[in-house]
Amino acid sequence: MQCASCMDALVIPTWLWLVFGGLVAVLLVVDLATHRGDHVDSKRRALVWSVGWIGIAVAFGFVVASQLGRTAGEEYFAAYLLEKSLSIDNLFLFLVIFAALKIPSAEQPRVLTWGIIGALVCRALFIGLGGAALHEWRAISYVFGAVLLVTAAKLLRAPAHDAGPPRILGWLTKHLPWTTELHGHHFIARAPDAAGVVRRVGTPLLLALLAIELTDIVFALDSVPAAFAVSDEPFIVYSSNIFAILGLRALYVVLAQLLADLRYLRFALAAVLAFAGGKLIAAQLGVHVSPALSVAVIVVCITTAVVASVLAARRDRSDSSRRSRPARSSHPGSSPGTAGGIPRRSRTPAPAGSPS
Repeated sequence: MQCASCMDALVIPTWLWLVFGGLVAVLLVVDLATHRGDHVDSKRRALVWSVGWIGIAVAFGFVVASQLGRTAGEEYFAAYLLEKSLSIDNLFLFLVIFAALKIPSAEQPRVLTWGIIGALVCRALFIGLGGAALHEWRAISYVFGAVLLVTAAKLLRAPAHDAGPPRILGWLTKHLPWTTELHGHHFIARAPDAAGVVRRVGTPLLLALLAIELTDIVFALDSVPAAFAVSDEPFIVYSSNIFAILGLRALYVVLAQLLADLRYLRFALAAVLAFAGGKLIAAQLGVHVSPALSVAVIVVCITTAVVASVLAARRDRSDSSRRSRPARSSHPGSSPGTAGGIPRRSRTPAPAGSPS
């Protein structure tokens, strides 16, 4: 993190805020317009969208670097990589929520779209409050750093991904009136209750949306302090967070079948969060860690975890395939009564008078 005097000297021009806001608005409109109806993106189309979202985020990063300086650009890319990495782990919870509520594939993008819009508002609130708190009380960095270190420790102790639904979903199903039946695209519908009285109830789509929004709020309690470990400039933190979030729906389609195989990702995320927490505390003690080093640490940790997870998954599939393969005889084609495929002569003596 840069020192307070350095960050105070960084002035964000109004036109850059306007360009950022206008770009995000246009991207949302284009995304909504091209994903209307019940069409479900294929994995190839979702991959193209993911590459496009990443390309736009990278391009905006170069704009930040050209207008605000190299250090600001490095901070943007570090914060973007941090948020993107943490979001991948969060996608697994989305997958579990959809499975628990039996949300069909055609409806999942609609829920994710509204979830992303809610996340934009949530991030604005959290980052605005976090930035104001850091500006008024620099010592709050110790609190943010401690939160990240505790979260990293919890990740290390936590078991591998559990297929069970998150606890927040169980709380919602117990405390909200809802129906297990889908009502088209509607989040709220009219249905009879246990007494036969027709009233408004939530559909599984509403429960999925609320569960995702509440999960994202809990997620933001970790990701926002982690981003402030990279930069204490709200514009850099917010813009990098938003561009990381905008591509989540396409990334979900691409990674939906691979998320369970990323068994080592939580260890990498724990390392990244511990690094961010240590960086926040070290900055208050006068130890400066460059944004370029932050980028390198994030890339190395996540890449190592993904490669190790993929190799382990391939090894497991190979071992499973060998175990399920039927045992083969040392002489192919042999069977009882044969040797090497040639019928054995009977060792029982032929009856008297029989031809030998």
